[in-house]
Amino acid sequence: MAKKTTQQDVDLLAELGVEVQPEKQVKFTPREERIIAGFEDIQRFVEEHGRLPMHGEDRDIFERLYAIRLDRIRQLKDCMSLLEQFDKDGLLKVDGAAERAAEPESDEELLAALGVEAQGESDITKLQHVRSQTDRKAAEEIARREPCEDFKKYKPLFDQVKAELDSGKRQTLEFKQDAAAVEEGEFFILGGIMAYVESIGELKKTDFDREDGRIRVIFANGTESNMLLRSFQRALYKTDNSRRISTPPPMFTDEIDDDDTESGHIYVLRSLSNDEFIAENRKAIHKIGVTGGSVKSRIANAKKDPTYLLAEVEIVQTFKLANINRKKLEQLLQRFFAPARIDMRLRDRFGSAVEPKEWFLVPLPAIGEAVELIMRGELHEYRYDESQAKIVEA
Repeated sequence: MAKKTTQQDVDLLAELGVEVQPEKQVKFTPREERIIAGFEDIQRFVEEHGRLPMHGEDRDIFERLYAIRLDRIRQLKDCMSLLEQFDKDGLLKVDGAAERAAEPESDEELLAALGVEAQGESDITKLQHVRSQTDRKAAEEIARREPCEDFKKYKPLFDQVKAELDSGKRQTLEFKQDAAAVEEGEFFILGGIMAYVESIGELKKTDFDREDGRIRVIFANGTESNMLLRSFQRALYKTDNSRRISTPPPMFTDEIDDDDTESGHIYVLRSLSNDEFIAENRKAIHKIGVTGGSVKSRIANAKKDPTYLLAEVEIVQTFKLANINRKKLEQLLQRFFAPARIDMRLRDRFGSAVEPKEWFLVPLPAIGEAVELIMRGELHEYRYDESQAKIVEA
């Protein structure tokens, strides 16, 4: 550090014939300080990556912003003059401009995505509001995702959770600030992408007496991020479409506990109709449905109901349910066996045409196997092959 010149030194130097120039205090306007700070962001990016920031939809949102900012600085003479003294790496030269492609989004759209509001027409050097450094670091951590090298190990987990969401076995829940705990093995939706908390490292107390530490998050698009727990929580809370994915409760039970809510039954029925086709294939023709009440009550008036082929039916098999979305489960089963659906047309007692949709030419063991696959969360890995009358791998 240079030694400060005292008045005694000035007097001594004057006697020696040396003129002492007063020290210049360089001051910048608030606008100039923002321009310099923005340029320093670009310099840090270059130091970290060894190259200039580039445009492109496949680029990190911050890299794209830095690329636009550098272009804009190069177009403004006052900015070039101001920053020339700080440009130790020659970033203001326009030699590499030919390599840059056109950016599809406007400056305003990119700034808005980053939580930055621009003031004036396309002048990113005039910033009215910039997010705090803490929020900015959190957003950068979310954006910096790397390819997940062992993603094939996690893909079946994402497939299973998706199937459980489709069947109603899992639900998406609002991520509330007062219940922001994140545990290993949990699934979330962040920015429209499913995220899996694979591991949580050692947690330490922060300055605000909160626990924080690094966590590994795997995303369904094959990327991962080693971010801070607090950053992940903050992103979930502040992003409108973020959700927590519930842990599936027991789906099929022999007994309903006091804390469970009984959801009903899957039922498999067999028609006792005298129709020739039905009579010949009676043991292979089944109605598959889900009800929230008693199956016996449901079929009490079967012979008057076209849904039951205007004939008595017998209950072949039932599966008791707990805490499950009955409608989604019924749709899942009927969609799975859709290739074996029987097309029927009957006339009800008023003469109107009715087409029952819940009857399938499926052997009973195949139905039980499908239920078992749903219990294991593996139904999406299989399909029903009507030509073989059995379930095969998809």
